[in-house]
This record gives sequence, structure tokens and C-alpha cells, in this order.
Amino acid sequence: MKDEDIVERISKNPKFMQFVRMRNNYAIVLSILMIIVYFGYIGLIAFDKSFLAIKIGAGYVTSIGIPMGIGVLVFTIVITAIYVRRANNEFDAIKDEIVREASK
Repeated sequence: MKDEDIVERISKNPKFMQFVRMRNNYAIVLSILMIIVYFGYIGLIAFDKSFLAIKIGAGYVTSIGIPMGIGVLVFTIVITAIYVRRANNEFDAIKDEIVREASK
């Protein structure tokens, strides 16, 4: 079977279309969450520096902005790990099934 035939069969498969929609929706949701967190932090830097300058506890040098910035970095790593885990488990299994069906 030619590769072109397989590609055409995959692109016409309703499971493939559903898979693309599901994967794109998931990526959009995670992207929106990341945008909210990132631009929320940048917005605080731009518009409420006094909040970020609040010292943590009595006598400490660290302000609340430092842990929040670290939180943005940690959130980025976590959200990436969530996507990678789902991509490696669920998305790859669905993709393999679609390719297997098209290769018959």
C-alpha cells in the first residue's frame, strides 16, 4: 500500500478528525491557562508593584514577588508535564490505532 493512500485514508477517518479536535482543544485550554498565569504575573509587575514588594514575614528580605515568580516557573513545568504525559499515553495510543486501521 502506498504512503499516499494511507495518508488519504487517515485524513478521511472520522476518528482522526475527532482526535485532532480533542488534541487541539486540550492544547488550547492549557495554553489559555498558561497565558493567564504568565500575563497575570506580568500584569502585577506592571500595575501593582507595591503588592509584589510586600515582605514575607518579619525581618525577612524576600518579597512576595519572588515565590510568585518561582510559582510561574513551576506552573510552566507542571503544565508541560501534564501535556507530555497525556500525549505519550492517550494521544499516542489513539494515533497508533488510527494508523493501524488505515494500514489494513
